[in-house]
Amino acid sequence: MDMPSSYKPFQIIEVKFKGSRKDFYFNNDNIYLENGELVVTETTTGGFDVGHVSITGELVRMQLVKKHVKEADVTKKIFRKATPADVDKWKAAKEQEWETMHRARKLALELDLSMKISDVDYQGDKTKATFYYTAEGRVDFRELIKKMAEAFRIRIEMRQIGMRQEASRLGGIGSCGRELCCSTWLTDFKTVSTAAARYQNLSLNTLKLAGQCGKLKCCLNYELDSYMDALKDIPDDVHLLRTEKGDARLQKTDIFKKLMWFSYPKEDNWIAVPIKQVREIQQLNRDGQLVADLGESKEAEASMVKAFDYENVVGQDSLTRLDERATNRNKKNNRNKPKTTAEAAQKPVIQTAKPFVQVKTVQQNTPIVPVEGAGREGANPNRRRHRNRPNRNTNNQNNPNQQNNNKAE
Repeated sequence: MDMPSSYKPFQIIEVKFKGSRKDFYFNNDNIYLENGELVVTETTTGGFDVGHVSITGELVRMQLVKKHVKEADVTKKIFRKATPADVDKWKAAKEQEWETMHRARKLALELDLSMKISDVDYQGDKTKATFYYTAEGRVDFRELIKKMAEAFRIRIEMRQIGMRQEASRLGGIGSCGRELCCSTWLTDFKTVSTAAARYQNLSLNTLKLAGQCGKLKCCLNYELDSYMDALKDIPDDVHLLRTEKGDARLQKTDIFKKLMWFSYPKEDNWIAVPIKQVREIQQLNRDGQLVADLGESKEAEASMVKAFDYENVVGQDSLTRLDERATNRNKKNNRNKPKTTAEAAQKPVIQTAKPFVQVKTVQQNTPIVPVEGAGREGANPNRRRHRNRPNRNTNNQNNPNQQNNNKAE
């Protein structure tokens, strides 16, 4: 799509650096930039830094309004697109961050400072490093800065951050299996209280409600507005309903199905009562009237079979399709597996009588030659012997005394 001839592109560009740090810069030279390109930017303390272009065009104007930044306040500018020499210098600086952070931690331990250095951010020209740390209170790190300046030979800047900012800089995987929201797209950290968990009927378990930063999860606020809208129709002053059978106490509220579950004392069954009926019983109790009973206990609803608007041809929507193949494969392996002696002993043996078959023998004219040792026990009657076969035992021929001993035996 061609732009009008009188259109002038918005000169302010948003650039993203390591972690979630972003800043606005002036593109005075009208350099054509696209999202993701590396650019060399100006810094407040001198030198230059290298970052990625995140937003260009009219979207930057909306971002300025969102962050309450005026165009006149943007003073830093973009020098140029990053050259191969700038990129090599920037990568060399980034490779030293891990080693620098561990050396700085050792220096902090030697000075017995109650602080945790969580991250280090080198400037693109390798002349300055910003150390991010977390601490419960105020820390006097003047001696630490002197030692780090002597060890690293660069300008040092210390910046204290909170637990959530630390998690956003380091990143990680949440309990939902996705990347942390604060390290990907979430930039505004709103306060989260336990009231958000109470409105959503969540158990107040700190291990499940806390994120990697140790604070309450930010996602507790995502669906809070929907729960608050649904709670408008739920009566909040119902804790007890009086009936002729006894007092029924509130156990659970399903705000989306608009059901309230009550139970009588010394009974395990819960009774589901619609909200409209609860209001009617509550009004009767205020007038001094009692209802006979709330009703019978509601049985577990049968699971509804979801009807798909497409025809399942391959069967890929079944989550257990691989388990069925595995069970069939195991059955085949069990059939081919040889049975042990214990299994064979347990299986009963069925003996069947063999049918009697009469065999006719035909006499032959050839004489039958008796075989030596045929009458011995264990001899094979089908084995043929050669008459003219020499004796294999040569020792018996050479030693006649041994032959006599064998005959005597």
